[in-house]
This record gives sequence, C-alpha cells and structure tokens, in this order.
Amino acid sequence: MTDDPPATVADHLLDRLADLGVSHVFGVPGDYNLAFLDRVLAHPRMTWVGTANELGAAYAADGYARIAGFGALLTTYGVGELSAINAVAGSYAEYVPLLHVAVGPARAAERSGAVLHHTFGDADFERFARAHAEVVCAHATLRPGTAADTIDRVLGTAARDSRPAYLRLPSDVGSAPVTAPAAPAAPARPSRSSAAGDGTGLAAFTRAARARLERAGTVTVLADFLVDRFGARAELTRLLAAGPLPHATPVSGKDLLDEGNPLHLGVYSGAFSDPVVRALVDDADLLIRAGVVLADTTSGGLTHGFDTAAGIGLGPHSASVDGLVFPDVPLRAGLAVLAELVADRETPPTPHRTFPTAGAPAEDGPLTQDRLWNAVAAAVRPGDVVAADQGTAYYGMATRRLPAGTRFLGQPLWGSIGYTLPALLGAQLADRSRRGVLLIGDGSAQMTVQELGTFGRHGLAPVIVLVNNRGYTVERVIHGARAAYNDIAAWDWPAVPAALGVRDPLVATVRTGRELDAALDRAARTSGRLAFIEAVTGLDDVPPLLGSIAHSLNDRNTAPA
Repeated sequence: MTDDPPATVADHLLDRLADLGVSHVFGVPGDYNLAFLDRVLAHPRMTWVGTANELGAAYAADGYARIAGFGALLTTYGVGELSAINAVAGSYAEYVPLLHVAVGPARAAERSGAVLHHTFGDADFERFARAHAEVVCAHATLRPGTAADTIDRVLGTAARDSRPAYLRLPSDVGSAPVTAPAAPAAPARPSRSSAAGDGTGLAAFTRAARARLERAGTVTVLADFLVDRFGARAELTRLLAAGPLPHATPVSGKDLLDEGNPLHLGVYSGAFSDPVVRALVDDADLLIRAGVVLADTTSGGLTHGFDTAAGIGLGPHSASVDGLVFPDVPLRAGLAVLAELVADRETPPTPHRTFPTAGAPAEDGPLTQDRLWNAVAAAVRPGDVVAADQGTAYYGMATRRLPAGTRFLGQPLWGSIGYTLPALLGAQLADRSRRGVLLIGDGSAQMTVQELGTFGRHGLAPVIVLVNNRGYTVERVIHGARAAYNDIAAWDWPAVPAALGVRDPLVATVRTGRELDAALDRAARTSGRLAFIEAVTGLDDVPPLLGSIAHSLNDRNTAPA
C-alpha cells in the first residue's frame, strides 16, 4: 500500500518533458496556470524560470532547446500565449523543437459559455489554439482519459520534426488523474536518436550516390543548420574526416564545423562570398548539400550560383541525387553513407582559407565595426555560447573565425530583433558550464532587455557587448538613412543592468579599439560578475557582408511590380 497521490495529467506531461531532456520550464504566472505551476515546483526533475514577459520566455525556451535538444514554455490563456506566439513562430521557421503549454479556463466554465477574462467574451475557447495551429507542427486540447496518449503523440511529432508543438490545457484537466497511455512513449528525441532509414530507399540512394561520386572531379560540401537540428553533427564530422573535402557553411550554419580545419573555407554567401569560396561551391563538379536552407539573408540575397536540382542533397527525412528524390533517408543516414563512399577519393588541392586575420591597427581611433568584431572574435573562448542578434552583430561575427566547440546562436531566417538576449538566458541554463557572450545592438536590446534581471536572479554572468549606433542601423542601410523611423530613444546604457536587478555588474563604455581591448580583458579576468560593455560605433558603419545583403534587400523591396 502507498499513500502517494495518484499521478495527474500535469505530472505525466512534466515526466515526458523530463524524458526529452528538459529540466527548466520558462514562462509567466497567471491565474489559470497557477495550479499547474504547483506541479512544476513539486516535480523532482523540473525547475521553474519566471521571466519578465511571455515573449522573453518563449525566446528563452528556444535558446534552451538549441543547446539541450528540447524546450518548454508555460503561459496563461489568451493574453499570455499571444504574447509568446511570435517567438513560437520563429522556432517553427528555424526548426527548434519545444512545447508551448497554454493553461486556460476549466471545462465547466467552457460549457457554461461564461464571459471570462482573457477571452473575447464569445464562448469560443479554441480561438487561440487555432491561431497556434499555423505556427506549430502538432497541437491539441487535452481532455481526461485521452490526455496521456495525446501528450505522447504531440511531443513525439515535435521531436521527430524538430519544430514547436502546442497544448491547450483546461485548468481542471491538469489536476485530473492520468490514464496510462495505450502504447509506450516514443523514444526521447527520436529525430536525434537513430541514423537508420528505410532499407529500400537507403540502398537506392547509396547506389545513386556512388555512381555520382565516381564521375565527379571536384567535390565540395555545403552544410547548414538542419544538420544540428536533426542531430547529425557527428555524422557530418565523419564525412569530412573520410576524405579531404573542401567545405563551407552559410552564416546560418556557422558553428557546425571546426573553423581551424585548413579545408574549411569559411562562409558561403552567394555572390557576396569570397571569390575562392564562391568558385569552390558554385563550380564544384559535385556539391553535397547537407541540411541547407537557402534564405535571402543567408545566401547573398538568393544569389547562389549552383543548381539546386543538381548534386547530392540531404534533407531532414529524404535525400536526392541530381533531382531524383529518395524518401525515408534521414539526414544522419545519408551522411553516414556518404562518409563510406568518399573514403578512397584522391586528395584535391588545399583551398585558400578566407577568414580575415584579426589584429589591432597600428594607430588607435574611433571604434569601427571591423575593429569591434575582430576584437570580440579574439576574446571568444572554446566552448562559449555566442549569441549574436540579427544585424551588425550577426553579420559582423559570422565572417570571423571562432574556436572549436563554440556554439553560435542567431536567428537569420526569422530575424526577430531582440531574440538573442533571452535566448542566451535559456542556452546558459541548458548548460551552465558554457560562458555566455551576447552581441546585440541598441535597437534590438530595447525589445527584450528586461530579461537582464532574470540573468541576475539565476546567477548567470555572461559577457554582453551592446553596440550603440543610435538606432536601427540595418534599416538605415536598407532605406531611410536619416528617416525618423530609424531613430530610437537614447538610453543611459551603463545604468541599465543595475536598474534591472543585476548585482554588482562590471560596466564599461568604449569608443576606441584600445578601450574595447581593455574592457574585454577585464571581463575575461573577472568571474561571477555580469560584464556589460557599451561599444559606441558610427551611425552608418556596418560589416561589408551586411551592407551587401541590405542593398540587395532594398533592391528587391523597391523593384517595380
């Protein structure tokens, strides 16, 4: 006999999240979800992380998932879940697996059609679930009796597709006794747990890939972020070790590979690439594309010069050879096959590496973007998590070489500014052994800076470099260089961390390269204190790659209909 209370639907949900590697749930309390929060606090494998708002919570869950493999977000019904939906949509666009749980009115209130707070007053309690259906891969409303099976199905889909899922939970259902599921749960993170594919499809792909490799002269590999999202980093590494293959990544795949490898070309950005990189990618006899997503912001404004129907393409769940598609070939399995096939290839000439050499100029002067990112890249340590917000920070760092083992977080496809500050919060809670480095512009920071206080509450001490260039510099370069809509309010940035609850922050404002070097050195020598460096740069100064992409975007946006 046992006096333990029966497990509830909430307990089952939390157990399944823990099985997926989740140990932190991000969100904001509201009256509908408070009883569920009691179960979070009581769960032996779960920690509650209350954030300043739901948008920050969802960004944090995204950053957490990129490091831990899966994330979780809890909001209240209506006002809370809609505050988070932008971030959930970004997770969908960038293939980040997480679960958004929205707790709402009890079933009795639903049945009565009562006019309740956080609703439209029209008794339509599925309205916001329908909104989320457009930005998740799986969604459901939990009901007693079927809740366990539904939870397992939804979580399994999110893990397999590496995308967010959504559960609407009436408040009384969370406390209902759980009914054992009809079948065992899907394996934890199934998309990352197996490299096996359909035997017939994999065999056919192997034959086609072998024939294609046999008639190829030069072979280049272009790898992108889906390799990470579908757990294929190790298989990619084995492919590149199997033969001397030149390889590159778009900016979105920045942290996939060891950038110290002499065969690593650097960043491929279509027509804006270094000429050597562009030639080795666009003109290869055979281009192997692993998990590549061609977006305007990652392919030089869609100026890639290779034929997307030619060569070997590896997607999340299928592969192709010269346009012939082989279904049921997971990314990991395809990479494993190619590693075996390229092992005996002859050694091609070692390509020229294109990362710029970092170094201070002979004379000091006003801080430039070039000087800034060279210095920051030199200060990054192996194992750091570098979160670079969309804009000068992302494109400034993307072309710099980073140490092996560095994780590089950004959001180049969805491109929601302010994302990286709370995303780094999640990433650091996912792995406290990694130092956090946040690179963000003043305009982006004003979106989500309130989450600095959450860093302080949880004892996190990242190095933050905030670029103060007085507004939306990316937009200035695209259009409206001196338009009022690209201006922002001037903040007293050095006062912000303490005002938001960070205890004893290390704060500096730098305007020259030497001042920046001194501030970065002090941050490196100071442990346990959040370092906040305000780096003042020119109003119109942008990294060259970003300038090229910005002009391309403007041309496309203003082209005649």
